[in-house]
Amino acid sequence: METIYLDHAATSPMHPQVIEVMTKAMNEVYGNPSSIHTAGRAARKVLDDARTVLAKAIGAKDTEVIITSGGTEADNTAIFGIAYSQKSKGKHIITTQIEHHAVMNACEKLEKEGFDVTYLPVDNDGRISINQFKSALRDDTILVTIMYGNNEVGTIQPISEIGELLKDHQAIFHTDAVQAFGIEKLDVDLLHVDLLSVSSHKLNGPKGIGFLYQRTGTPLTATFFGGSQEKKRRAGTENVPAAVGFAKAVEISQQEIQLKQEKYRQFRRLFLQVLDNENIDYKVNGNESHTLQHVLNISFKGMDVESFLVNLDMSGVYASSGSACTAGSIDPSHVLVAMFGRDAEELRNSIRFSFGLGLTDELIVQAAERTAKIVKRLAN
Repeated sequence: METIYLDHAATSPMHPQVIEVMTKAMNEVYGNPSSIHTAGRAARKVLDDARTVLAKAIGAKDTEVIITSGGTEADNTAIFGIAYSQKSKGKHIITTQIEHHAVMNACEKLEKEGFDVTYLPVDNDGRISINQFKSALRDDTILVTIMYGNNEVGTIQPISEIGELLKDHQAIFHTDAVQAFGIEKLDVDLLHVDLLSVSSHKLNGPKGIGFLYQRTGTPLTATFFGGSQEKKRRAGTENVPAAVGFAKAVEISQQEIQLKQEKYRQFRRLFLQVLDNENIDYKVNGNESHTLQHVLNISFKGMDVESFLVNLDMSGVYASSGSACTAGSIDPSHVLVAMFGRDAEELRNSIRFSFGLGLTDELIVQAAERTAKIVKRLAN
């Protein structure tokens, strides 16, 4: 039985070209980029070239890219870096109820330190209201951190509109674009953001590397202490082979963005068409008009998420849920709670299928057919 990986929103397989350039770098580029001898300068050149590719992908300058260990560190660097640098101007932060835990948990920690955090609600499609955002904005707001596209349901937030509203406000604007980078065309000037987080392993690059975009002039207190790497903004010797792999993954993804969006839109249609043909009772969670095309979150009536996932796995379909499944219990997805409430059926019967490298129309149809078969067998 052929296995079908439909969990690309969690992590993605590395592209063969990424593995190739990383292997070459690991064999040939051994110097420390901070060293002034020939080997060090060679490593610095390779790192600088990679940084140029990363910056260009979002319309930024090379100097505005801080290489991190991934999206979580990028989010934390942005949130704590702004909170601590700007606390003399106020202690109010605006975020949403559906952020990734890298943002949610950072904000919760800041609350314990005396910061005031507003968690904006979302509608049943997972989108915030611009009017509610306007009402929440205060003179003492120092940071707004709102994700570009949600990792569980795919809903895209009105980032550029928020950025426009903040043009004449003191608040620094950060967006977690980890799930969107490589899928959506991002331009930091069009989005009007000051900070933007991304991660490599979501777009067929290596794990353990990402970057934080920091607009020139945006204040940021360092949260890592050590050497003077990344222009004293993030201490620690840079992972040069990973940076090379990240850059190659970005190059490939930028060339294929439109093609991928069309392909993933087709995958969504095919998957849902099979469910319709099989008379499956389901509902798509999220906003169909404003969505990341590779994320498809579906609520199946009468299903239990834990047994559903186990049966999908046994049938060779690798998907996931926004819920953290543990032995005998399920921690409900905070995203679905925000969208539907604590007693909603969607918390117990929703599965996320996400698309990426290596999938074909035939595999999508197979995965949907296996899914439908399980639903027919298990639905109450």
